[in-house]
Amino acid sequence: MTRHEEREQAFLLLFEMTFGEEFIEDKMESAVEARSAVFTEFSKRLVNGVTDYRIQLDDRLAAHSKNWRLDRISRVALTALRLAAYEMLYCDDIPDSVAINEAVELVKAFGGEEDGAFVNGVLGGLSRAGEAETANV
Repeated sequence: MTRHEEREQAFLLLFEMTFGEEFIEDKMESAVEARSAVFTEFSKRLVNGVTDYRIQLDDRLAAHSKNWRLDRISRVALTALRLAAYEMLYCDDIPDSVAINEAVELVKAFGGEEDGAFVNGVLGGLSRAGEAETANV
């Protein structure tokens, strides 16, 4: 399974989790039964990370979502934003450019026509802010 496929499995599970509160393990089990999902260590790391840091991720995303409240962003775009933001902020082994590209590809596949440009813009701002913070340390 490629990293892209692992990331897609994490994305789909995180998207499903936006519809209700359930334990991650229960959602994973349901996904395996319903759509033959396969969860690797990497995809589990992403799901658990986004879930554990959701409040911090949402705070950072809200700061870069100009004129958009998070509750007005589509679930697909918000899920992709959270996933990429987690990778950018908490996964040192994943370059920002990879996280951004993967998020854009996910929203192109599962979201609306304009979601790709929006996601790219928000994550680009987050990436630039991270570079500025690093430079000021």
